[in-house]
Amino acid sequence: MMYYFDHCASTPPHEEVIRTMAEVMAKHYANPSSLHRSGQEARNLLERARAAVAALFPGTEAKEWIFTSGGTEGNNIAIAGAARQNRKRGNHLITSEVEHPSVYDTFKALEREGFRVTYVPVDSRGVVSAADVEAALTDETILVSIMHVNNEVGAIQPIADIGRLLKQRRGILFHVDGVQSVGKLPVDPAGWNVDLFTASAHKVKGPRGVGLLYVRQGTAIAPLVVGGSQERELRPGTENVPAIVASAKAFRMAMESQPERAERMQRLRERLLGSIEAIPELVLNGGTEPASAAPHVVNFSYPGMKPEVIVHMLEKHRILASTKSACSSKSEEPSRVLMAMHGSHERAASGIRLSFGDEHGEADLEWLCSMLRKVVEKLKPLERKG
Repeated sequence: MMYYFDHCASTPPHEEVIRTMAEVMAKHYANPSSLHRSGQEARNLLERARAAVAALFPGTEAKEWIFTSGGTEGNNIAIAGAARQNRKRGNHLITSEVEHPSVYDTFKALEREGFRVTYVPVDSRGVVSAADVEAALTDETILVSIMHVNNEVGAIQPIADIGRLLKQRRGILFHVDGVQSVGKLPVDPAGWNVDLFTASAHKVKGPRGVGLLYVRQGTAIAPLVVGGSQERELRPGTENVPAIVASAKAFRMAMESQPERAERMQRLRERLLGSIEAIPELVLNGGTEPASAAPHVVNFSYPGMKPEVIVHMLEKHRILASTKSACSSKSEEPSRVLMAMHGSHERAASGIRLSFGDEHGEADLEWLCSMLRKVVEKLKPLERKG
């Protein structure tokens, strides 16, 4: 038995979701753009899934939801599409220093196209200040993109506050990366005055390769890919109907049980925080209060120790953990997120992320905490020799 504590990277799919995907794949294999009966049956399933997704987010309509291949594509479409479509109105963009690579690197690419980008800082918890976002606004600002929950440390950003201040500044689009918050925290894109919102199915026990992009009615963005009329021409290509239908079920299951699941995960998180705080060699990264940190993520550093050493030693004890975002885990650079939070290269180069789900219980946390203490005891002589 392996203890899987890498839910921020991906989640084990529900058995019911797997069955749904297999059934639809076997029975409804026709192209949903085909005019014959089988094609229209597939189309009906696709649109029913879209309506089911919209029903999970109050104040949104089915036509405002686009199916993508995941969070990365959704973020790219939203940010680059909004920036390029609205360039005649201004060339200034705002994001934070701690965004996911799919957001951060998109802004870096837009800078190379001539856009001016302001990267607002975060505090030691990894939290952005709405006042800093407001101070960065100019008459040339056309887009603000701030994630809801940080993928490395779980920091919760003040999305509602930022949405309120942007509502007073007409013409500025607001994008939110909600990949790590959907199913873990309450989310309300329409109520937050969000124009563009992204989510990913495999973060909520759905299949890989399906994401959601909310495009508020009246929001104009340019497509990144052309060649088809699917998904309002924003994401052309034959839709993956089996995976989309299964994903709609996964999103529904995750969001309907969110309050109870969050409460259970928060209790586990508090237990884990206490154990880490009791190990002198380790330092916690991010906030400890529920108001500033999501219930499913804990990040800590062992300054002076390579994080991959800890990851591999934990794996020997059947515990699967990670370092940075899975999208940048192969990079040997220190965590950009931890550098922005603490400014310490040593601390940022030794971060470990533990993320869990509702299938974990007290026994799982007991094993994790005991093995973590054991690993640190084995590493302490190496630290002294270093």
